[in-house]
Order: sequence, then C-alpha cells, then structure tokens
Amino acid sequence: MEHRWMGWAALSGGLAALTLGWAQLQAQPPAPAAPPANHLAQEPPVAPTVNQDLTQAHIDFGFALFDQLRQETPNDNVLVSPTSVALALAMAYNGASGETQAAIANTLKIQGLDIDQINAGNQALTQYLTQLDPEVALEIANSLWVNQELPVRADYIERMQATYSAEVAALDFSQPSAADRINNWVKAQTRDRIPTIVDQLSADQLLVLVNAIYFKGAWSEAFDPAQTRDRPFTLTNGETIRHPLMAQNGDYRYLETDQFQAVSLPYGNASLSLEVILPAPDTDLAEFSTQLTAENWQSWMSQMRSRPGEIQLPKFQFEYEADLIPALETLGMGIAFELGQANFSNLTELEAFINQVRHKTFIEVNEEGTEATASTAIGIMPTSAALPPDPPFEMVVERPFIAAIRDRNTGTLLFIGAIVDPR
Repeated sequence: MEHRWMGWAALSGGLAALTLGWAQLQAQPPAPAAPPANHLAQEPPVAPTVNQDLTQAHIDFGFALFDQLRQETPNDNVLVSPTSVALALAMAYNGASGETQAAIANTLKIQGLDIDQINAGNQALTQYLTQLDPEVALEIANSLWVNQELPVRADYIERMQATYSAEVAALDFSQPSAADRINNWVKAQTRDRIPTIVDQLSADQLLVLVNAIYFKGAWSEAFDPAQTRDRPFTLTNGETIRHPLMAQNGDYRYLETDQFQAVSLPYGNASLSLEVILPAPDTDLAEFSTQLTAENWQSWMSQMRSRPGEIQLPKFQFEYEADLIPALETLGMGIAFELGQANFSNLTELEAFINQVRHKTFIEVNEEGTEATASTAIGIMPTSAALPPDPPFEMVVERPFIAAIRDRNTGTLLFIGAIVDPR
C-alpha cells in the first residue's frame, strides 16, 4: 500500500529548525542531539565561505515551491521552510542516479553543481546558520531510519553521516514502535512543536529520511504588550475581523513602492530578520504573488534603507502541513515518484521510488519574538549607500501579507509564508 507523507515546519515566538538523516542498518538508536538599542544598531557578521551558487539555488527553489503551494490553497495560510525541504531532497539526490537524479537537480536548481559541491555547500551552510547568532536558537538536525530487513548501500549511509551529520538507525518497520521512534525524535528536535511526522510505516518501506529545523529568536527590540490593541484586519473575502495588532516606533530597514510596503524586523544581533511585505490596499495577495519571484525579492531586499516609522503587526500562530509530491511533480521531478521509472541505485540494489514527502510547519509571532519549526520527511519505497533622510512611515499590517525569516548575509530563506488569516 502506498502512503504519502511530508515534513513539518513551525514558527512561534522564535524559529526552530531540525533535520533528520537516514537510518543505518544497525539496530541502534540515534544519538541525542543584550538587545541592541535600536533595530539597526548592529550589522550582521560577515558570512564565512559558503557556496553562493548553491545558496542562490535554494532561494530560487524556495520561491518556486512557495508559489506552487500558494496556488494549491490561495485562500489559506501557507508556511514552508525552503531550507528544510532543500536539505531533505539533497539527501535523496545523493541516492538517485540517471534521469531521476537529473530531475531532482532541475527541481532544486542545482544543475550546474557536482555532487561534491552540493554536499560540501550544504554542510558549510548548515554550520554557518547554526553558529550565526548566539542570541538565537537555530538548530538543524538530520536522521535516516532504515528498514532493517532491506538493503541500503553502506557508502550512501557513510556519506550522509559525513556530510549531513545524519543520525542513523535501523528499525523493524513491521512494529508500531518504529513510527513512535521516529516521531519521538522529531518531537525532541522541534521542542514538542511537531509531535508527529509519520502516521504509520509499511512493513516494506525501505527507509525514511527526515529534516527538521528549529528557530527561536527574540526581537532585537521587543514590542511593548501595553501597545497591543484589537484592531481591524480585513480577510481575503472582504470580511473585517478584530485582531490584536502589536505596535512599535523606531528605525527600520524599509521600502515602499506603488505595489507594496516592506519592513525588516531583526532578531538578536540582527543577522536574522523577519521580512514583512504588505501589498497595497488595492492589490490582493493572489495578484501580488505573481510578482513574488526570487529576482524581485532580492531586488527589494537590496533596496531597503533605514527609515524612522511605526509598524503595526498582527500577533499570529498557526500550523501548516502539506503533501509536497504534487508541487514537486509540477516543478519537474515526477520521475522520482514513479514506480518502475525512478532510479535510486546509489542508495539500494532494489528498485525504489519516493512514495512520501511530508512537510509540516508551525509559527507563532508575538511581542517577544518568533518561534518556528519545520520538518520534512521523505519516504522511499522499493518496488521492489547613504541617502537623504526620509519622513517617518506608517505601516499597518491590517490585511493579508507575506512574511519570511531569512539570513541577511546569504539571503537564505529559513521560512516563507502567506498569512491570510492571523487568528
């Protein structure tokens, strides 16, 4: 029986990230794994040597995936962790061969990179992100869970351990305790925000590959709860609700055009930030989303400048989950999901295909900061410059908007979401 499942992502009062690798053919458990005075006081540290081509590929893939998921549910909140999904798929890519590997490369936008560049680049990026800001909790973990009755190539497991720090374990997939072991690992890595990633395992499932990310960061300058008020927020259907909006004055990185307002709210030492983009009142989110490409996004981020102003931002918390297979098929890697067509010969001597890609997220934004966590699980089944001062701005986020958590240095998107209903 074919089961399809996907990883998780979550945000709440902070951000969190976890990644689980592949399990090894040994019955062993995996090993346990002061704010600045204003919003611009500290510049982010210089990024270490990371593969800029790979980082750009992650950004391009992230916007393509987000666009597909937005189209699937245009009237619902959406939250995806491009970094979590890209890392999980990169581990699957290592096990693929031939047309299947080429299709995954095209989807991930990494066609011009060889496998050593991809693995070394992901390793360097992970190390960089997790050491970026001592004031922010950002954790990335990988694990690989293998069916102890089926063969997985030893060199594949060793490569995942060496380059993705993947924790590995072999389980009896015919026992309910196998799913419990995986879920308990994810729950621990996401600090209870994602309690389950798999519902059940088929006895003939070859392996489960999981990536999870946990982020929790306090604002560089917290919002004063006394300034939070119930204010109008207009939903996509035109209905107006009353909802708590936080308020704050200060100097922010800001951009305003005829189409939107954008503001950057930093965490900790200002290396990581929440980017909020609010379409103009006469532009709905679906219409604006057609402009939300990687190229435009990077142009907007580069144009933001320091400016005094007031921001009113909704408090919000929600969970999101999706089966990523339809979106990934649309993006070009359909062959990886086809029985009899997929080629994972670098992973196993058996014929195999991906039968599950599950993604879950959670986010909470409040006066103190943001907490977010994401997990992506993949199942493989055998078929066997200085400017003149600007006047103060006012940005009232009172209608559907885009929000993203990113690294200001490399542009890495840890999370990106569309918030249409903050309740």
